[in-house]
Amino acid sequence: MTQQNAENQETQTSRARDKVLERRRMILATIRDAAIDEFASKGLIGASTQAIAQRAGLTKPQLHYYISSKEELYEDILVYILDEWQELFLSASTGDTPADVIRAYVHKKLEYGRRNPNASRLFTTEIANGAPVLGRHWAPYQASTREAVGLIQSWVDQGLVRAVDPLLFQMHIWAVTQHYADFDVQVRNMMNLDEGEEPDYGQIEKEVTSLFLRALGIE
Repeated sequence: MTQQNAENQETQTSRARDKVLERRRMILATIRDAAIDEFASKGLIGASTQAIAQRAGLTKPQLHYYISSKEELYEDILVYILDEWQELFLSASTGDTPADVIRAYVHKKLEYGRRNPNASRLFTTEIANGAPVLGRHWAPYQASTREAVGLIQSWVDQGLVRAVDPLLFQMHIWAVTQHYADFDVQVRNMMNLDEGEEPDYGQIEKEVTSLFLRALGIE
């Protein structure tokens, strides 16, 4: 076999492997989305792998080729959601000023909840139940929280913002931005929205951002 033929064969093998990996990633993403909807609707106890498979367009044996149990899938999804939220803060914290960071974080958090309401509600239900599964995974996210606390405290120390308790400030942002996904029924009722009508997220984002910028004395 010539060197050129060997290189061509290696390229073809690499492409075939990439296609297999991409297909696997797509199937796993479909399973994750289906499981989030099923767990958000019925909880861990009420959910079944049969229902998750149906939502994902798979047979139950096909589903179990990719997962070992609904309990492990549930845990993996909760960690995935936490990782997503951690990444939201990390991407927002690269802003040049405190106002930039707050605006970016509020926008990203509200948008995530708007696009992924079931993921938000699933996480909240787990917490409301005492975090029986997430309790094993707090350590790395506590570290991320301390990092955020350090960033906010640095703004205070430099005189860039009004003095606030950085941990409570962070929790308050979390609570307000979570509200619009977790309490969607209440929000829609109070706003007198028709079925299928979406709240004005542009106005919500504007008000929430202003609330926290004013709390820091930078609006």
